[in-house]
Amino acid sequence: MEDDAPVIYGLEFQARALTAQTAETDEIRFLVGTQSLKFENQVHQIDFDDENNMINKNVFLHKEGEIWHISASSTDKNIFATCYNKTSDAKAEMEAALWRIPEFDASLGEDSSPTHKELELLCKLDTTDYGEMKGILWHPSGEGNTILSIVDSHILMWDLETSSSRATLSSSIALEGKGQPKFTSGRWNPHHNCSQIATSNDTSIRGWDLRSNKQVYTIENAHSQLVRELDFNPNKQYYLATCGDDCKTKFWDIRNSNEPLKVLSDHSHWVWSVRYNHFHDQLVLTSSSDSRVVLTNAISISSEPYGHLVEDEDLSDGEEDDKTKEKMEDGTISTYEEHEDSVYAAEWSTADPWVFASLSYDGRLVINRVPRAVKYKILL
Repeated sequence: MEDDAPVIYGLEFQARALTAQTAETDEIRFLVGTQSLKFENQVHQIDFDDENNMINKNVFLHKEGEIWHISASSTDKNIFATCYNKTSDAKAEMEAALWRIPEFDASLGEDSSPTHKELELLCKLDTTDYGEMKGILWHPSGEGNTILSIVDSHILMWDLETSSSRATLSSSIALEGKGQPKFTSGRWNPHHNCSQIATSNDTSIRGWDLRSNKQVYTIENAHSQLVRELDFNPNKQYYLATCGDDCKTKFWDIRNSNEPLKVLSDHSHWVWSVRYNHFHDQLVLTSSSDSRVVLTNAISISSEPYGHLVEDEDLSDGEEDDKTKEKMEDGTISTYEEHEDSVYAAEWSTADPWVFASLSYDGRLVINRVPRAVKYKILL
């Protein structure tokens, strides 16, 4: 049972911003933002044709500046947000904006024109009074017109007009502490009616209630060095994964966070990204500046720790032997080494649970699949 070869796509500029097109559930599609100081930056819309194992692309101009973070709307597949570094008059500032992908004539096929279309600017998020923008979070279920922005030491809540052409600041939460602490990342909790958000600052994780704007839990010294990223288990409401500069990935139960549930030490340098599979939460993806992407099986702390829940009386003796023999165990499923530079992002497709993309700083995007043997073990 041979696995399909990875598909590699090269951007002409350096890049670190990657997102799946969240609201697109039919096509396997990703958005990539470039980082160039000399040339006009671009957003590449990458469509992966699974049957033919090939990529189709559309490139759009992002003239505002180099893109540090990109996130796609959970309701409208043509809308996304970028955080970018705008340089003017010898100063550089991090700003954020919402964009719409321009209409595309499908009859023309892949974008092959020498000049790329410009993205349509919907609105900018003005955070001048609060500091540098770190990232934009969209409401996980798509209900309501609220987005969150993570700024230096504040979480800002914005009310979006239906057309997304205007964002009004509705409230803010301040991070207080010694020495002006600053957020590094944040993740909206998809559970509890989407009323909580988790953030990282320095070596700590904090949980916030968006109804009261108060802190509800803290994991102090979650990592021995800076925490880079975090992600919530989509199927277990109290489970959270974190990664950081101590080369480790850790899994937590936020109800009892004295000790992590599990620690992975699969990387030899900073871990920049951790992502749960949206459907099969035992599959966890991490990427690092050791140039590697690691796919891990964390079945012991997943929503199906014993595989599919089958009643024992439904099994004959022979089947029971098969069941114990085939039971999956924790461990590394696969290490992907197609990159030659720091892998700043890895994201699962929202349309196909077995496909994921990873992006390294040299502008190399790699699309891979979960090995077939593992896929069938999970499904059968």
